[in-house]
Amino acid sequence: MATIDAPNAPNALDQRLAAARRAAAAAGRETLRWFRRDDLAVTLKADRSPVTQADLAAEAVLRRELLGAFPDDGFLGEETGATRGRSGYEWVCDPIDGTKSFIHGVPLYATLVGCRRVEDGREAAGSPILGVIAIPAVDETVFAAVGSGAWHQRGDREPTPARVSQAAAFSDALFVTSDATSFDARGRRDARDALEATCRLSRTWGDGYGYLLVATGRAEVMVDPLLNPWDAAAVMPVIVEAGGRFSDWRGLPRIDSGDGVATNGFVHAEVLEILRERS
Repeated sequence: MATIDAPNAPNALDQRLAAARRAAAAAGRETLRWFRRDDLAVTLKADRSPVTQADLAAEAVLRRELLGAFPDDGFLGEETGATRGRSGYEWVCDPIDGTKSFIHGVPLYATLVGCRRVEDGREAAGSPILGVIAIPAVDETVFAAVGSGAWHQRGDREPTPARVSQAAAFSDALFVTSDATSFDARGRRDARDALEATCRLSRTWGDGYGYLLVATGRAEVMVDPLLNPWDAAAVMPVIVEAGGRFSDWRGLPRIDSGDGVATNGFVHAEVLEILRERS
């Protein structure tokens, strides 16, 4: 996976964005070493979700790369938890977003790298400052830093601006999301049914790949009924810098509410209204 410096990135964020992209690329290469291997070991965590050797190995790469570049930063990873830092910055990462897809040999899993400001070990007011959504198995990436726009890269090509679609009505939208069981687990199946009944087309291209589709204008809406900070930290700046909107189901711009909605912005209020009526 190639990495190219982001055009016009602000000086204050340039080094961190470059490090995030290098780390995402290195972790992505690590996942590909394990992808579709017959000997991949899978175990269950306490919450009954799967974890593989690839998840652990890729998160180790992220820790090494990011804390090697910024040793005073904190780090929060899905698999290995939190390490507090002293710099006021924290990396928030998911080495394989879509582990179930990965296990089944589906190439639409993502490596997510986000960075946020923290105060006294807690998230500071405001949003993550940068994000990288990498899809290693298809060699496609979107990345953004606050104030520098969002950028889309395929393979070794030069990055081009990532922009959301201009669809103005949810009835014209492609709605992507997680599997139905995620809605069922939180008693929100009615919300998913209502969204599917209203949109033009729905597909289960969820996880980080769904957000990449929104950021690049190929889908208008991505909804997650179950969302952790490591799932969302990279996503928020990418969606916002691409011209869209990211919030929780109440409409608040947060990554720690347990759910999330990303849209092209034009249909956000309509989607939130559907969710509020059925939540």
